[in-house]
Amino acid sequence: MLKTISKMAVIGLSFISFSTLAEPHPVTPGPQITQELIDELTIADQVLFDAVFNNCDLKASHKLVTKDFEMYHDKWGKTASSGAEFLQGIRNMCKRRKDGSDINARRELITDSVKIYPLNHYGAIQTGTHVFYGIYDDKTEVLRESGQFTHLWQKVNGKWKLARVLSFDHQPATQSAQ
Repeated sequence: MLKTISKMAVIGLSFISFSTLAEPHPVTPGPQITQELIDELTIADQVLFDAVFNNCDLKASHKLVTKDFEMYHDKWGKTASSGAEFLQGIRNMCKRRKDGSDINARRELITDSVKIYPLNHYGAIQTGTHVFYGIYDDKTEVLRESGQFTHLWQKVNGKWKLARVLSFDHQPATQSAQ
């Protein structure tokens, strides 16, 4: 009887050991990047920064961020908890630029730094480097700063909207930063 129990225990342990090798939930790859997604986000990024940062187009800016938008910036912390708060910040920046208390500026994306990661049933993550130029009264542009970003884009009714921003690693730039 003891031998029978011992044999059953060995068989049982062997079965348990073997069954743990078979994964009940196999690992599958995430969604794959497509050229269409790259093209769409490249355009969305350009439209967003042209409207918000480069041109102070508040009407266009309103359509480009989600209502629950959030932004975090290494220099200033959490700068927006909603799309409305973000747009008010843009409105204030544009007013300061117009009255001369803030420098006019232009953002440029370093295209070969961009990486895009699709998110099923939501949108995509975009990371990369961008540089910022100061624009002076004589229209001279001077490279001032570089920074890193992570953007969470949401596709809403076929349109890309920015939902979250992490803006970090801002550094004084040199002409060799490009």
